[in-house]
Amino acid sequence: MKKVLAIITAISALSMLAAKPAPKPYVPAPPPDAVSHHVTSIGGQTIAYTAHAGTITLRDDKEQITAHMFYVAYTKDGSDLSRRPVTFFYNGGPGSSTIWLHMGAFSPVRVVTANAVPNASAPYGMNRNPYSLLDKSDLVFIDAPNTGFSRVIGYGDPKDFMGVDQDGRAFTQFIQRYITQFNRWNSPKFLFGESYGTTRDAVLVNMLQDAGVQFNGVVLLSTILNFGLTGLGGSNPIAGGDWAYVLYLPSEAATAWYHHMVPNRPASLTTFLAGVQQFAGTQYLHGLAQGDRLSASGRDDIVRKLHAYLGLSEAYIRDSDMRISYPRFEKELLRGSDQIVGRLDSRFQTYGLDAAADSPEWDPADVSVTGAFVGAFERYLHDQLHYSTNLQYRPTAYTQLGARWDMHHNGDDPPANVAPDLAQAMTENPHLKVLLAGGYYDFATPYFAAAYTLNHLGVAPAIARNITYKFYQSGHMVYLNTPSLAQFKADLSRWYDSAIR
Repeated sequence: MKKVLAIITAISALSMLAAKPAPKPYVPAPPPDAVSHHVTSIGGQTIAYTAHAGTITLRDDKEQITAHMFYVAYTKDGSDLSRRPVTFFYNGGPGSSTIWLHMGAFSPVRVVTANAVPNASAPYGMNRNPYSLLDKSDLVFIDAPNTGFSRVIGYGDPKDFMGVDQDGRAFTQFIQRYITQFNRWNSPKFLFGESYGTTRDAVLVNMLQDAGVQFNGVVLLSTILNFGLTGLGGSNPIAGGDWAYVLYLPSEAATAWYHHMVPNRPASLTTFLAGVQQFAGTQYLHGLAQGDRLSASGRDDIVRKLHAYLGLSEAYIRDSDMRISYPRFEKELLRGSDQIVGRLDSRFQTYGLDAAADSPEWDPADVSVTGAFVGAFERYLHDQLHYSTNLQYRPTAYTQLGARWDMHHNGDDPPANVAPDLAQAMTENPHLKVLLAGGYYDFATPYFAAAYTLNHLGVAPAIARNITYKFYQSGHMVYLNTPSLAQFKADLSRWYDSAIR
């Protein structure tokens, strides 16, 4: 009998343990928001504005906290919120904060960097930004979960945010909560993404409009919507087919032109590229498609033209089977001087360590500017925005994410293609304007591939007329070249006016 009672007691104890709810995860409070007031001048207009550095809390369908997303908003004082536009900015990666657009492009301040050469070490400078978009719109710069000061916490899990669709849902919730908290539901609204941020653009505008948040315009800066089109990097003919080489060719030719490696170099880059683009989409594409069946004379003619456009030797082009992947091009173009050119911006160049390597060891553009952006931003947050936190700012979060990015989209296998999302959003909202912008010297998201994608959305001609195309003599981060930034700002000003009439 005692054994029976002991067994019953043990079972009862186990049942009580099983019924006991799991302990609630610790949810740290976010740092307090910081609100500060400033005055700037843009285009001769004096603007008083408020800077708000803070966080928006995300929750799951049970209203449990999953993340704090950090943002900095700049709002013009005294505006009529029903007429004053608001623009949401974000960079890409995936796994990047928005420090680059924030400190380099359109906020009221801008970090000082050298143009197309390695930046000097600290101390770094930061000036009032005469090209800020604050004269046209309020600005909200958002850091993705686990980047910047944004953190996945509480009931959240990194895998709930690390993916095409998961990321779109997080940003959808952030924007809905922001426009509710700050009474912006009736304001004209814009999305502004760079790099993978343009992928987010297409997913996000579709999700938000499905949720009843209609937009006036979307800016696609340095665009990638169809990840299968260029072979996820342009060097794998199996993944991307010959399209990879076709769509990267104009960027390679622009780079050769910039570095004076083009034989009989013409004075005009745009005129030169018009010929390259025509060749790439016709004779070059058709020749590559023939493969081993291409005639000897046809091969010779293509090799000669590639030499004229790229400045590489005919022997190298022939040995490469007329297919020059961009990493090899970065190394080969200036091999005679043992220098490599940049991936994000091929105007940048630096020495390599391995003269015999067939691809660069690092990106000269990336290493040239990162220190200045991060150092200047950290000081700006403390000295001017008065934002106080013990968190470490994460410019990029590849090592902290703890999981791989999920490239499935709408149930389809990778690589993701979000161009249909944009096509749907534009068709459902025929007033939606789209601005495609990019740099000629960009190997991360080649401009010719971006234009090809938007030219094949399959929308009605009346809808396609809502797309504006603008390209600049700069790289992935168009704003690193100040004359290009000035032109970009002028183009954006006209475009904003057309989108809110």
